[in-house]
Amino acid sequence: MKALILLGVLVLFGPLSVAQESAGHRPPKGPEQWEKEIAAFELEDARTPGSENPVVFVGSSSIRLWKTLKEDFPKHRVLNRGFGGSYITDTVHFADRLVIRHKPSFIVVYTGGNDLGAGRTPQQVFEAYKELVGKIRAALPDTPIAYISIAGNPKRWYQVTEVIQTNALIEAHTKTNPGLLFIDVFHPMLAGDGKPRPEIFSKDRLHMNAEGYKLWTEIVGRHLPPQRAAVRP
Repeated sequence: MKALILLGVLVLFGPLSVAQESAGHRPPKGPEQWEKEIAAFELEDARTPGSENPVVFVGSSSIRLWKTLKEDFPKHRVLNRGFGGSYITDTVHFADRLVIRHKPSFIVVYTGGNDLGAGRTPQQVFEAYKELVGKIRAALPDTPIAYISIAGNPKRWYQVTEVIQTNALIEAHTKTNPGLLFIDVFHPMLAGDGKPRPEIFSKDRLHMNAEGYKLWTEIVGRHLPPQRAAVRP
């Protein structure tokens, strides 16, 4: 019986490494766990007129915790739609409600690291990325989509090989598909010894502090549209 259960886990989520098992990682839960957060965004949208054509930032907690997003990009009307410690599959599931409904002028995505931490393989994350792009493209064929590379961090440095592989798959795909961009933050976040720069991470060694977001602002800002989005009455 145990062998059958293990086989089912492997089929659904890919193999878990020994390091991941010892770190207490579990397979991803379903997207329904984020329903309250998504509903709260929809309530906010209903209260905010003129919510079309922003630059939408969407993804997991590194986006959710970017509290200074509007101040960091004053020349753009930005919308933060990061939620929980979500997976890329959750972003796919909620793309209509988080992204497409706003008819964004530009989309910035950061997600996938949690999937790797939960045992999904680089190929599985890449396939989910393509599914996300396909879903957005079906509704918004001309909207640029920028993917921020998965960042290495001290807490999950054990999965750096998978991070590098995933980033490489996505970067190669963007180079052959117009309107897709790849934003490399992985390498700028490393110190001279090739390890994550400790001064840009918070005490949990997983999320960034203000210095980390300052670095992201500089890097991501190079890829955003140059003009301020039109403000609707």
